Amino acid sequence: MSEASSEDLVPPLEADEAPDRDEEKAAKKKKSKGLANMFSVFTKGRKKKSQPSSAETEGDSESQSVPAGRLPTVEELKADLEHGRLEAAGPLLALERELQAAMAAGGMNEEELLRRQSKVEALYVLLRDQVLGLLRRPLEVAPERLRQALAVLAEQEREDRAAAAAGPRPSALAATRPRRWLQLWRRGVAQAAEERLGQRPAAAAEGRTEAERAFLHMGRTMKEDLEAVVERLKPLFPAEFAVVAAYAESYHEHFAAQLADLAQFELSERDTYVLLVWVQNLYPNDVINSPKLAGELQGVRLGSLLSPKQIRLLEATFLSNQVASVKELMARALELESQRWTQDVAPQRLDGRCHSELAIDVIQIISQGQAKAESITLDLGARMKHMLLVELAAFLKSYQRAFDEFLERRKQLRNYRANVIANINNCLSFRMFVDQKCQTPQDLPSHLLSPLDELKSHGVDTLLQSLFGVLKPLFKRFTRTRWAAPAQTLEEIISVVGERLPEFSELQDCFREELMEVVHLHLVKEYIVHLSKRRLVLKTAEQQQQLAGHILADAELIQRFCTQNGSPATWLHRALPTLAEIIRLQDPSAIKIEVATYATWYPDFSKGHLSAILAIKGNLSNSEFRGIRSILDIHTGAREPSKSLFSLIKVG
Repeated sequence: MSEASSEDLVPPLEADEAPDRDEEKAAKKKKSKGLANMFSVFTKGRKKKSQPSSAETEGDSESQSVPAGRLPTVEELKADLEHGRLEAAGPLLALERELQAAMAAGGMNEEELLRRQSKVEALYVLLRDQVLGLLRRPLEVAPERLRQALAVLAEQEREDRAAAAAGPRPSALAATRPRRWLQLWRRGVAQAAEERLGQRPAAAAEGRTEAERAFLHMGRTMKEDLEAVVERLKPLFPAEFAVVAAYAESYHEHFAAQLADLAQFELSERDTYVLLVWVQNLYPNDVINSPKLAGELQGVRLGSLLSPKQIRLLEATFLSNQVASVKELMARALELESQRWTQDVAPQRLDGRCHSELAIDVIQIISQGQAKAESITLDLGARMKHMLLVELAAFLKSYQRAFDEFLERRKQLRNYRANVIANINNCLSFRMFVDQKCQTPQDLPSHLLSPLDELKSHGVDTLLQSLFGVLKPLFKRFTRTRWAAPAQTLEEIISVVGERLPEFSELQDCFREELMEVVHLHLVKEYIVHLSKRRLVLKTAEQQQQLAGHILADAELIQRFCTQNGSPATWLHRALPTLAEIIRLQDPSAIKIEVATYATWYPDFSKGHLSAILAIKGNLSNSEFRGIRSILDIHTGAREPSKSLFSLIKVG
């Protein structure tokens, strides 16, 4: 089907503009028996008033009266045929048979037989020209007149078959059958098809190439002509003539020959696409299988307009052209976007979010390339999809590199943060496109999305860099005060974070949640880092229980604050409470159970991390210390963590 785009490369089948009137008049005046006059019926529905129809010609002169019981003479038949009276066909056939009977009887010398045969054959030439002349312009002939001509043609076919069945006989007469008038009629149909399809297309429509106009002309002409044959000629022609098949095959052969010749040349990118659309889509679907023709042509084996080899070559050229075009357009879109960043152009705001057109432009470029291939065949569309996904993956890597360079070199720009947010938001559109539109092998989406994950991660880290810098001295207060008032310190940290969160309101909701998870992870991680500094040693159970209570309260505050602000990091909820429980417990066996359970939740929890926590418990003996640490020998390397916590924490 034709592609739905502003270029309108492949228009629907519609009427060409009317040919120049002066040229048409000149063609009508021409005395030649050319094919334009023979088949102009498909474009002209009415005769000129000044020109009598075949039926009117027939009635111009009365047939000469012939006494009953005798055949007309050769001269009488000649006069009838010259006036277009097809009724003379019967008497002419009788004369032919009479001549054969005379030859068989042997009562006439050979010279006389041959003289009479030459006269009969001359009459058959007149009759043939009359019959085939009418069939050259069948729609301009009155139905009854056309039926008469067809009856003569059918009768001659029967005589040909009878002569062929009888076989050759010794005779002084020259062999005149089979006359093959039906074959001559079919040859005339082929000539008419060549003339009709070979006519010069209408004046160039704006934006269409010469090849496009040729395809449109041939497709429209063939469709309209065949519909006329189905509607107006098929009811009149004998079924054995297969009039629809005769015209369809002739038109198809010439159409195919024209396209095969064109395919030999080096075509432009546009003409390659249009040629494939016609061969693979419009011709089989809009012409051959159009509502008026589908049923009529079902049993006619027309085949494809081009050979499989030619189609494969054209498809390979089209795919190569299309991929190159998509690649160039995407590179240009990224270049324009990068220029806006470096020129400190503020991004658009859409529904309160920073917005970039880059993702929309790239998705549209790929979608149009995909749709273009699918407008030829679905199979070609599937091949194009795979190739475009490869190009998309390469583009996203280029996008990530350009964005990383911007992050490093343009921090001083006024719209720096807004452009960072806009590019993070871009990742959502790309994600949705890959997930919803590009159903691919399971490993390909992750391969496609990895540059986006890196881009988003680097962007989020950049946005949070200044906030985490402000929090750093506040976390140090935990160790400076030896955890004397941890609740007060943490409340101040939470207050600072809460004040800065509006800076991220222009992120898409999903990315704001991801950013909040990063904040949540940072708060838990930094809390554990400072708890593991080995500067706090508590020798009594009461002191350890008091610290555990502070940790539990702080864990509750962090979890509540982060959850209320959209953090989805439920996996962090057990990190601090379980450490508090390890510090509170005094029974080494109970501590071992907690440590073993903890290691299943956080596989990156190592002996070094455990040692740093156990160092707080100053009342553990060396053997108890070693026994608790040994429990991790069983669980170490059991599984890889899905998300990192302790691998981010360095311990001495």
